[in-house]
Amino acid sequence: MTATLERYFGLAQRGSDVRTEVTAGVTTFLTMAYIAFVNPQILSDAGMPFDAVFVATCVAAAFSSLVMGLLANYPIALAPGMGLNAFFAYGVVLGLGYDWEVALGAVFLAGLLFLALSVTPVRRRIIEAVPRALKLAIPAGIGLFLGILALQNAGIIQASEATMVTAGDLTAPAPVLALAGFSVIVALAARGVPGAPLIGMLGVSVVGIAFGVSEWQGLASLPPSPGPALLALDVAGALQVGMIAIVLTFLIVDLFDTTGTLIGVAHQAKLLDEGGRLPRIERALIADSTGTVGGALLGTSPVTSYIESAAGVSAGGRTGLTAVVVAGLFLACLFLAPLAGSIPAYATAPAILYVACLMTRPLVDIAWDDVTESAAAVVTALAVPLTFSIADGIGLGFLTYVAIKVLAGRPRECSPTLVAVSVVFALKFALL
Repeated sequence: MTATLERYFGLAQRGSDVRTEVTAGVTTFLTMAYIAFVNPQILSDAGMPFDAVFVATCVAAAFSSLVMGLLANYPIALAPGMGLNAFFAYGVVLGLGYDWEVALGAVFLAGLLFLALSVTPVRRRIIEAVPRALKLAIPAGIGLFLGILALQNAGIIQASEATMVTAGDLTAPAPVLALAGFSVIVALAARGVPGAPLIGMLGVSVVGIAFGVSEWQGLASLPPSPGPALLALDVAGALQVGMIAIVLTFLIVDLFDTTGTLIGVAHQAKLLDEGGRLPRIERALIADSTGTVGGALLGTSPVTSYIESAAGVSAGGRTGLTAVVVAGLFLACLFLAPLAGSIPAYATAPAILYVACLMTRPLVDIAWDDVTESAAAVVTALAVPLTFSIADGIGLGFLTYVAIKVLAGRPRECSPTLVAVSVVFALKFALL
């Protein structure tokens, strides 16, 4: 078996071995396992069945990570993406009033488009068309969006008729436990402890259950039925005109998030070629897009490559065997559905808030000395959470960028593709 794995994954060629790859896979899994518990909770807010989404999350993560490992041979794991799941639940379903089945149909269509773009030059043109400032601002805006959701779920902030938002009861058990959990997660991460979000989340849950704040539902059982969400997508409903911007938003966010993660993790693993390009990137993108298509069929939001894969790379992971190990562990996680149901919103909030902090880091790389770049970036980052819509935030960012460049006498910095996408968003705001 060892010899077979060596030949297929080229372990020695990349300076690795089976033991190192297994260790790296376990490390990566621990850092991203929180998604198995957080994703069902977020999507259940949109009316989706919790247990079925839990199964879909685990299976989609296992399937896409397996494809990445076997097809692209990279130590990169995948799962339903944070931010995209929030847009699905709070933007599309709760915000715009679409049924979750229609939202799944939009995810499916976005996955098919992503798959088509992955095998054509169009993918590169779209990536190159979006200004660097907006590429940095979009994930930061999504991070701020997640931060607001986390604070709301923990009861730290609440709605206010006078000021729109205000502080909640900060002496109540939920906010206190959430803030303590967040502090623990950050402290563990600073010390380099693998699985810090998972440890903090489980620790807060244990304390809450011990003091009667929430209830214990059990540890393990046979996997629940995926039936209520399996093949429940409504593709016909997603083909209506009003869904065009939503499909494009799923596509754009997934595309840039995946590309950035792939390059970042590959750079850390020293897998880029002399020109800074990632060999077999088409295969990696195919793995990601097929994961999104498969996830929609199973009943979950878009699948994307996880930056937490960098933890496995730090542990020595260099080949797809790392991703295969992650896939196996997500399948084993299927038997932990009762544990997932025992973790309350105030316990997942610290993990979501931690992810939000990580996603806002790109703001530091914006060209702050060029106001035509930084202003549009700030508008984008603020508009995503404050409009409670990733799609509207991105659209406002695109329109602001083009308008500023034209009025500043620098229209040549706007590519035809960028202008075309901006026109689509302008029509969306005007007509829909």
